[in-house]
Amino acid sequence: MKKFWKSYLHASLILKISIALVLGVITGFILGEQAIVLAPLGDLLLRLLTFLIIPLILFTLIVGVNQTNIANLGRMGSKVFIYYTVSSAAAIVVGLFVASILHPGSGMKLTGNETFDVPENPGIVNVLLNIVPSNIITAFTEMNLLGIIFTALVFGIAISAMRSSKNHVELGNSLLQTFTALNEASLIVLKAILQYVPVGIFAIMAKTVGSQGIDTLISLGGMIGVFYIALIIHICLYIILLLLFKINPGHFFKHARTPMLTAFVTQSSTGTLPLTLNAAKNMGISRSLYSFSIPLGATVNMDGAAIRIAVSAVFAANIVGTPLSFGDMLMVVLIGTLASIGTAGVPGAGIVMIATVFVQLGLPMEAVALLTAIDALVGMGATALNVTGDLVGTALIDQHEKKHGLDKGIEKTESM
Repeated sequence: MKKFWKSYLHASLILKISIALVLGVITGFILGEQAIVLAPLGDLLLRLLTFLIIPLILFTLIVGVNQTNIANLGRMGSKVFIYYTVSSAAAIVVGLFVASILHPGSGMKLTGNETFDVPENPGIVNVLLNIVPSNIITAFTEMNLLGIIFTALVFGIAISAMRSSKNHVELGNSLLQTFTALNEASLIVLKAILQYVPVGIFAIMAKTVGSQGIDTLISLGGMIGVFYIALIIHICLYIILLLLFKINPGHFFKHARTPMLTAFVTQSSTGTLPLTLNAAKNMGISRSLYSFSIPLGATVNMDGAAIRIAVSAVFAANIVGTPLSFGDMLMVVLIGTLASIGTAGVPGAGIVMIATVFVQLGLPMEAVALLTAIDALVGMGATALNVTGDLVGTALIDQHEKKHGLDKGIEKTESM
């Protein structure tokens, strides 16, 4: 037993996760709905990852802010926002292009028995207001990522100002040293949690396959197939961008594959945050950049969800026999891009986005009810692409900063 445990600890994480995925699928098919008994093991993984989100974001961002100057932070922040906006719009275009060629939903009819209650969409204004929490404690207890990012930025900048002043330089340095130590402690906890990731992934995969079954795959297989083709095409676009910026795709995906697979199984960009931050660190990306770009991306950058919106819109239009016009497609791009930001942090965000777009285009809500049947199967791929897009954007911006010598204001203190 001791020898097995040692072999497990020293085995590659990606190998352990891959084996867990395969075993999870097999177990799900064998046990069927009985695989629900494994749910607590999967829930434990999500709890462990969620447990580490706040300390990682808070401590990493505070330390990251103090490794660069405010001008650099503002410049990088504007690049991150522009990239996320353009990337989401591009993802919708890819989804529309693929779906328009392959025509998902053609030949299907609504029975009239489908029902669906449209979730409340908080809207962009409320999302923007939530960036500034009315109560710091509430921001943490409600896992308001935008509010946590804002809090970390404010206090990180305050500590940076203290370190630059004559009267508080020692206090500022002491605070930074404390947060640096807390950040290192968080990373040690993360290393321990990584050993449990394969177990949790096995359980989640078994439960998902067992509950969805083969019937769901067959009944809406065309829609699922078109969606995943669009995802693959978008990943190819990522690879092209990486090559254009002279980033080795092999090196990138070597580190990105763990958060990608974890996001695929857990369907949670937020829950995967600790692994995504760890991947960015292992890629050698500047901590002052990834400490805020990755948490922000998990909240507002949803390339996978954007593709899902586009394919779902074409799917619904084909079901009712009224294919989308060019004007409708432009509307999908506009509304879908805004919706991907406006529904940030909402449970079931993918369905909320789809419902928002359907209302604007006059598409039947009954089609949304059909799509909920494959929510898990589509959500897995969408979440994996969301996480991949966050890492790609961060890597591209980091490379641009270094290529043009814009990172010279960054302190060389990253020893993680």
